[in-house]
Amino acid sequence: MAKILIVDDEENIRNVLREYAEFEGHVVMEAVDGMDAVKIARENDFDIILMDVMMPKLDGFSAVKEIKKTKDIPVIMLSARVEEYDKLFGFEIGVDDYVTKPFSPKEVMARIAAILRRGKHHGKHIVSDGLEIDMVGRNVTVDGKKVFMTPKEYELLFYLVNNAGIAISREKLLNDVWGYDFYGDDRTVDTHIKMLRASLGPYRNKIITLRGLGYKIEI
Repeated sequence: MAKILIVDDEENIRNVLREYAEFEGHVVMEAVDGMDAVKIARENDFDIILMDVMMPKLDGFSAVKEIKKTKDIPVIMLSARVEEYDKLFGFEIGVDDYVTKPFSPKEVMARIAAILRRGKHHGKHIVSDGLEIDMVGRNVTVDGKKVFMTPKEYELLFYLVNNAGIAISREKLLNDVWGYDFYGDDRTVDTHIKMLRASLGPYRNKIITLRGLGYKIEI
């Protein structure tokens, strides 16, 4: 269970997100604009914030910057603006994820779960069957034996683990793991997934191929 602040000036969007979040056992508070969100965040502690971008009085980006001055709360931005500039700016100010409207409430719930798992696993060993992953120490062991991988394999594995259970497109993997300035194609991702699976040996099937989309890891 998590405590979530939903910030959006559209009541219908707040109602839908609240319904899905409460169905999954989360506690929800709402704010109707950026200024309202800053005030509520100062007076309450939250595990995650869903923040709309375009709102009256104070926009979502400005509200996030203000909240981040005093509290380190994960934020998922919700926006009808799809320009790359907006997404990059969001990540630069500390946003954890960016979802464009119209969106699936189920997808938003899945992204919330991924971020909450990331916080739960931060600084800890993750053990799944005979696979052990230490993201801080940058160590991976398979059935007690240390595995040596390329730097990009480590980055790819840790990214997948931080988003465990989430379907991730090849394009998003290229953007987030290789960077926006990488000039390559989907084959780069497929090649490194093949290498990573080989490194994981008997646990290679934890990385699942999603035909026509990308990959996800189940741990």
